[in-house]
Amino acid sequence: MIREFELVEAVKAYDSSVDEEMLNRAYVFSMKAHGAQMRESGDPYFLHPLEVAGILTRLKLGGPSIVTALLHDTVEDTLTTVDELEHQFGSEIASLVNGVTKLSRIELQSDHTQQAENFRKLVLAMSDDIRVLLVKLADRLHNMRTLHYLQDLEKRRRIALETMDIYAPLANRIGLHEMKDELQDLAFSELNRDARNSVLARLSYLRQEGGAKVPKILYGLEETLKEGGVEASVSGREKKYYSIWQKMEQKNISFEQLSDVMAFRVVVTGPEECYRALGILHRRYRVVPARFKDYISTPKPNGYRSLHTDVIGPERQRIEIQIRTQDMQDIAERGVAAHWQYKDQPASATDGRQYHWLRELLELLENASDPAEFLEETKLGMFQDQVFCFTPKGDLIALPRGATPVDFAYTVHSEIGNTCVGVKVNGQMLPLQSQLHNGDQVEIITSKAQTPSPTWERFIVTSKARMCVRRFVRLKQRDQYIQLGRTILERTVQNERDELNNKILEDVCKNFHCETADDLYAAIGEGRYTAEDIFKAVFPGKSSRPRSKVAISLPRRKRKKKGSDNPIPIRGLIPGMAVHYASCCSPLPGDRIVGIVTKGKGVIIHTIDCEILPSFNELKDSWLDVSWDEGAEEAMGYAGRVLLVVLNEPGTLGNLSTVIANNGANINNLKITNRSTDFFELVIDIDVQDAKHLTSIIAALRASPVINSVERARG
Repeated sequence: MIREFELVEAVKAYDSSVDEEMLNRAYVFSMKAHGAQMRESGDPYFLHPLEVAGILTRLKLGGPSIVTALLHDTVEDTLTTVDELEHQFGSEIASLVNGVTKLSRIELQSDHTQQAENFRKLVLAMSDDIRVLLVKLADRLHNMRTLHYLQDLEKRRRIALETMDIYAPLANRIGLHEMKDELQDLAFSELNRDARNSVLARLSYLRQEGGAKVPKILYGLEETLKEGGVEASVSGREKKYYSIWQKMEQKNISFEQLSDVMAFRVVVTGPEECYRALGILHRRYRVVPARFKDYISTPKPNGYRSLHTDVIGPERQRIEIQIRTQDMQDIAERGVAAHWQYKDQPASATDGRQYHWLRELLELLENASDPAEFLEETKLGMFQDQVFCFTPKGDLIALPRGATPVDFAYTVHSEIGNTCVGVKVNGQMLPLQSQLHNGDQVEIITSKAQTPSPTWERFIVTSKARMCVRRFVRLKQRDQYIQLGRTILERTVQNERDELNNKILEDVCKNFHCETADDLYAAIGEGRYTAEDIFKAVFPGKSSRPRSKVAISLPRRKRKKKGSDNPIPIRGLIPGMAVHYASCCSPLPGDRIVGIVTKGKGVIIHTIDCEILPSFNELKDSWLDVSWDEGAEEAMGYAGRVLLVVLNEPGTLGNLSTVIANNGANINNLKITNRSTDFFELVIDIDVQDAKHLTSIIAALRASPVINSVERARG
């Protein structure tokens, strides 16, 4: 156990201005508060906060953080109060301990929803002061080091999963790479011990077989740099077990195929020397293509800077070399803890590029529908590899691999994402679903008339973009459900319409787990409750009047004007929300249609002769009489589906597309469902104005000699 004077001396070694008296008081206060408490290992409980403080001294954190580490469990596990800590140590220490105490409760929950709620609290607490997270990570690291003392195997596994999913990625995000590696390896040992032992055995064999080569490689690199006139310190570091296993899984390769089991680090005097050393090594050794990364020019979001390159180095071994300065090395080892402000003042979440990810988490929190969605999206976002793109002004934007211009737009600003209609990548117009690559310069084209499209969810990858689109969809969908629910209810209560008002509805809201009348309307529109249920609650003992047929007018999409930046406008109807067109019968303007209220989806529009309608005969309250809005302008963009059998000969598809184009339509999808020596069977989706337009196209296709048969598809 670290003695009191040893802890004080350890802090004074890097922070001579530390308040020794406060450190001594915190040491004694914590020891007395925990008293005779024992840990699962049988050690005195006070050993735990002392070890947490020791971990933070190795990160060279200032006095307030060390004091917080010593006291972090006093409020949680003893009779000490936050007010008592404020009286004894001041408001700063009390606030930090209170923040860590709130976060400690995340480990007491096994239910996924509770864990998600506590993770939301974690983000809010560390956004006030990042030191709360640093203390919490040190606390978790020591708990993981002693996890094997726990007898409850299920609890051990849950804590290890939580560490792997939440704490290790958070440590990586703030640049604590060594802590991240140790947290992952400790969790890996608990979650997949056999795999870890396998990697350990292979590494042991590698050390025996190639152990003599490592000193030779180090000597070769040092001599090469010395001959080039660069003064450098060269060292080798073996990759951690989980990192090795993760690369084997991601790249689907064997242990022998890994080139960077051992990474060699070159530390030089300045940034210019980094590039000079790189040039010397590249002249001397063969470079492995596509394995060079410049994190000095484009640092990682957590502030990490270094040059990475793979070469066929000394002893003809393929090795990874990392080149950096001593300052870069400090940041690589201690992340945000390497910054001077942690020694004597709180760190604001708005300071520095290393906090950009934290601001993004807060934005995700605002857009999430519930804590569980926030937790899942955050876990996904923290594990993704990155690409680096540039704005037209040259600002660097870091994105997950596979990101699209829509992700880029939302990363720059939510409003830019919401109004994004087009993109220029490196000066060339590209589709919004195009994937971005390292070094791309991206210019987003916006329009005030644009709104997020639900179809964007098919290709966007960032959590922020996905949650912003979902939030927009939720709000628009709710508006549609409210309108639909109000229409259905008013039709049901025609005899008592004058008596029905929001005040009466609010009186029965609690019966249906709703807070307001709008919530009740939305529940009806969504199909969770029927209008008859509401009528019986509002007018007990009365019977509703048989419903008269009320037509709901469905608008048609307007043709997009040439040269317009606006997306296709839809008046009164948002696709994919409260009103949907059934895929089983593909209704088009001109078809006779009917609406079916479906739970969780709103109204589904079917043609009157749809084959699945008989299955709704027992659900009379679900049927709506609907009709197309005949007053709308000429429509464009409805999908008409046709089945064709065509001759298998050159020019057939060209003839087919020419006929369709000559009739003012466009093919938006084509699939070959069957083929033989003489014929192909096709399913084609055609953009048409209405049912009449599709009928004329079918007639024109039947007149073509290369088409054997054609008919409208009903599914």
